[in-house]
Amino acid sequence: MSTAHNLLLEHIGRHLSFSAAEEKRLLSLLQERSLKPKQFLHHEGEVQKSQVFVTSGCLRSYAIDHNGFEHILQFAPAGWWIADMQSLLDQAPGKLIIDAIQASTFLQISRSDLDRLYDELPGLERHFRLLLERSVVTYQNRLLDNLSLSARERYENFCKAYPSLIRELPQKQVAAYIGVTPEFLSRMLNQPATAKG
Repeated sequence: MSTAHNLLLEHIGRHLSFSAAEEKRLLSLLQERSLKPKQFLHHEGEVQKSQVFVTSGCLRSYAIDHNGFEHILQFAPAGWWIADMQSLLDQAPGKLIIDAIQASTFLQISRSDLDRLYDELPGLERHFRLLLERSVVTYQNRLLDNLSLSARERYENFCKAYPSLIRELPQKQVAAYIGVTPEFLSRMLNQPATAKG
């Protein structure tokens, strides 16, 4: 069994346990893939066909507005799932772009195979429901943060959400996530922590 498979089973094991036969069935439907930095997994306008579980490196999902500015919705380091969920659920052209920030490996499972597994392994559906509930809370809090917090407070929340990434990501990526320009972020980080952005 690969390290990638072990990471996924450990992740799922937080919510349920599988028999050896069930593990084998799940793993048989996964494809292991890799991307180089700046390679794309999903383009805007494409239909997302698979759920993706990152096993090393980091992917991100984002949109580009009419002024050419990037708005990062999610970073997905190792141990995180990522997809254009609206596209995946509706099987409609997606609004997001997903690419690799670093050399990355991931496991993917098609929507049709995942639906099949929900019938075969009912506990798996519960696992994904719990993940979805947690992600709704995360996005709700992020929306409220964007409406009510200063840039410095949003930056501090980013550091808490992605502690493993804060030293690895270029400042422009962090700026795109918290909704400021790279120049503003650089100035803010060079100010005393009591200054609010």
